[in-house]
Amino acid sequence: MPDYRIRPMDHAKFAADRFGKVDLANGATLFLGLNCFEPGQTQRVHSHRGADKFYLILSGKARMAVGREEFEASAGDLVWAPAEVPHGVVEALERTVMLIGMAPPPGS
Repeated sequence: MPDYRIRPMDHAKFAADRFGKVDLANGATLFLGLNCFEPGQTQRVHSHRGADKFYLILSGKARMAVGREEFEASAGDLVWAPAEVPHGVVEALERTVMLIGMAPPPGS
């Protein structure tokens, strides 16, 4: 039976060499995962064709890029990147956990 209640922070995984990625839920129309960063780690600026994405910062603080803007985001902030708009994590400023969501899921 699927687990319909997920505690994201219980699944956070960090690595010294690159940011951690954890799949939390992958349905037919929505993907949810965690991106976990140690201070100084990055996620290259990229975009998704035909898929919107959000980052909900659960803990920590990071410098984010969306489109031509760069800004700091911290716990409680929601960062939105519509389809085809470049986005990424310029630098994690603290140990940071982000809930990410994409619709439709990658690869669909």
